[in-house]
Amino acid sequence: MTDRIEDRLKKMIVERLFLKIAPEAIEEDKSLIDAYGVDSVSLLELVVGIEEEFGIQIGDDDFHVKHFETVVALAEFVRSKLPA
Repeated sequence: MTDRIEDRLKKMIVERLFLKIAPEAIEEDKSLIDAYGVDSVSLLELVVGIEEEFGIQIGDDDFHVKHFETVVALAEFVRSKLPA
């Protein structure tokens, strides 16, 4: 698998949330909440997964649902937290 942030996120989402689809089947611009059933508990699991996968810290001030709406939004958020 490639090192593209979007692909790493999709793999992590499938593994952490036990989705019964292939990571590549997740559409990057579809709502994770509406299309894939991500709820508040799942969002917290994604926070932990992102922190572990990318070695970043997500503080309370960073936690906004808008960052978790789509894979594209998540990737942009992760990129903003990674060191330059």
